Amino acid sequence: MAHPLTGADVGTLARVFRDGGGADARLAALGIWAGALARTPFSALERALIARRLPPAEEMPPPVFILGHWRSGTTHLYNLMSRGGFGYVPPLAAGLPWDMFGLARALRPLLERLLPETRYVDRLPVTPTSPQEDEIALANMSPLSFYHGLYFPRAFDRLIDRGVFLDGCGPEEVAAWQARCIYFMRKLLLLQGRRLLIKNPVYTARPAMLRAMFPGAKFIHIHRNPYEVFLSMRHFYDQLLRVMALQEIPSDLDLDATILRVYTRMMERFEAETADWDDPDLVELSYEFLDREPIAALERIHGALGLEGFEAALPAYRAHLDAVRGFRKNTLRGDREAGSMVARRLGPWIAKWGYRSPAPAGAAP
Repeated sequence: MAHPLTGADVGTLARVFRDGGGADARLAALGIWAGALARTPFSALERALIARRLPPAEEMPPPVFILGHWRSGTTHLYNLMSRGGFGYVPPLAAGLPWDMFGLARALRPLLERLLPETRYVDRLPVTPTSPQEDEIALANMSPLSFYHGLYFPRAFDRLIDRGVFLDGCGPEEVAAWQARCIYFMRKLLLLQGRRLLIKNPVYTARPAMLRAMFPGAKFIHIHRNPYEVFLSMRHFYDQLLRVMALQEIPSDLDLDATILRVYTRMMERFEAETADWDDPDLVELSYEFLDREPIAALERIHGALGLEGFEAALPAYRAHLDAVRGFRKNTLRGDREAGSMVARRLGPWIAKWGYRSPAPAGAAP
């Protein structure tokens, strides 16, 4: 489990290594391929044994999706709401999506000891029950994933755009991704036995597709000051590329340009596809509201989407908030150039959500 791709199947690995241009980190690549080959018979056995037990896709309770650009508060909301009686993606299911009922269970004590103590990007604790993005799992099941751009940075922008916006993907590729996504959700429902709560920033760029795949699904969109998001994304990419890249990071990689371009496309896509959505299908809130009045924010989400169980979940919600009360956020400093870029490129969303235009320099929480 030294690299996230260790949980991929051989077919996915063959495609992503080809698309990404191969690996410079040969030892890491060897470990990834060895893990995939060794797991192949076990993965096939698991697939055969659980086939009849999987709930039919059309009988799944509609999932609840948490959307929002990376670093907008999606993780905080996910960690909090997962205490409310929902099913979610645990770490071993994210890392070993093909083997969550077999090898993951058999090797659970060992694998849990190998989990990092905290997340690389923000020092949030990682435990065997910490909710994870399903994108991590889908990167091990499909050639279409945002994470492949981090694994193969020589093809960074191309793989990011394929993984987020499905650029250059034909109908068959998209259908194959949808089939793998639904299959993973069915396995997850069997594992958790409860209505699923799924957090994935990538899905902010494809809400209409999710709605078609999962009729009746509910959506929560959380937003944050775009300037703070921009600074946090710089840190996000810097940290994850250091530990996940299987290639030497190109010296001319323009992360600022990527952040601004992806943010703009994602928000434009989200706004266009959800223009006529409202309660009880979609609720929108700010990270600042969640941070300032978390219980009120949760009550609003439950009420707007018609989600049951708020009163029953209150003790668990409050217990989690007490547990993270002393957590210290990253302090990231901007500069005049960053403030100007964000004000110019992301101005429409700063204005829409009522944020102040970024100061030329200063600190961001």
